[in-house]
Amino acid sequence: MTLRGVRKTYRLGRHLVAALQGVDLDVRAGEMLALAGPSGSGKSTLLNLCGLIDLPDAGSILLRGEPVQRLGERRRTLLRRDVIGFVFQNFNLVPVMTAAENVEYPLFIAGLPEGERRRRVAQALERVGLAAHAGHRPDELSGGQRQRVAIARALVKRPALVIADEPTASLDSHTADAVLELMRERCRDEGVTFVFATHDERLSSRCDRVVPLLDGRVQTAPAAAAAAAATVWSAA
Repeated sequence: MTLRGVRKTYRLGRHLVAALQGVDLDVRAGEMLALAGPSGSGKSTLLNLCGLIDLPDAGSILLRGEPVQRLGERRRTLLRRDVIGFVFQNFNLVPVMTAAENVEYPLFIAGLPEGERRRRVAQALERVGLAAHAGHRPDELSGGQRQRVAIARALVKRPALVIADEPTASLDSHTADAVLELMRERCRDEGVTFVFATHDERLSSRCDRVVPLLDGRVQTAPAAAAAAAATVWSAA
């Protein structure tokens, strides 16, 4: 994924807020990239653009060589469904579904056979340490457990790109380490790309790159600028 000169502005009452101001960013295949910065720096807005949830007001975003702004809503929806996994800060779990059903839902939408769905769900919950809680609804789980369900749901469909907003915020150190190791395995073994927004040094220290944001701009040191040149995220 390649972003050039990306700008995004929101209206709050009578005021316009420039969330992103001319962001250039290259996201490499198979890397773990952290967006760091204080609240209001533009991290979540940039995540939404990378995840095709929103579109920029100006500038360009290329995904697999396609200009995102030229894609119709149906095409963007299919890409979000088939290519991108999401871990939201508020989990976005369906309250009436069990943990297993929440994890299974994207596979059901994708039309996978029931046997394959059940196999993948069991494996995903086992990997995040929740096999024993498969039949529990979100209100029967702790915040950390709900976060792990959200992570399992994002990974179960084997996406090429995972967008995650503070994925370790609700996790204790032991669980966070286990989840980060799982993500690292997906990077290494399957070439999955992860883009995080985080304040958590446990996460940012384990990433391949940290991109600092401030007031909607990338704060690029000279060495980081050289390392970030000439790369494109392009999943097979």
